[in-house]
Amino acid sequence: MSAGRIAQLSISPGGVPKLPVPSAHVTALGLAGDGHRDREHHGGPDRAVCLFSMEQIEALRAEGHRIVAGALGENVTVAGLDWSLVLPGTRLGLGDEAIVEVTRYTSPCVNIRGVFHDGDYSRVSQKRHPGWSRVYARVLREGHVATGDPVRIVPVAS
Repeated sequence: MSAGRIAQLSISPGGVPKLPVPSAHVTALGLAGDGHRDREHHGGPDRAVCLFSMEQIEALRAEGHRIVAGALGENVTVAGLDWSLVLPGTRLGLGDEAIVEVTRYTSPCVNIRGVFHDGDYSRVSQKRHPGWSRVYARVLREGHVATGDPVRIVPVAS
């Protein structure tokens, strides 16, 4: 499936969890109002937006983890999109305006260990568990987004 929807938008002044907001403006540095406690490892133009899959969150919950949307620091939780297609280089249209390009998989950090029943936050490491990582993206086109907006894979012009 190459289309989905925004299940949740999440921001915080810094750190996790990020909390739901009904809508946000996507800027070159991420969702307006979102902050980062550790700017060495989070934020900046190539890590402006963090995305994750609602289906992955639900599967992790089924394993017994206490995870909810925003708990891992993601800004955009997507539902209905085939997460295996969301790779570095993939472009995603968020709502009618914003376009982001996945730059890399995120590296899980110790600050998210509390949501994992065994504290093993490497459960969302791309290296240890391929396909279970969140992703970072750069913003190619700014725009307004809201919960329920469509998310689609945007072909890269050749």
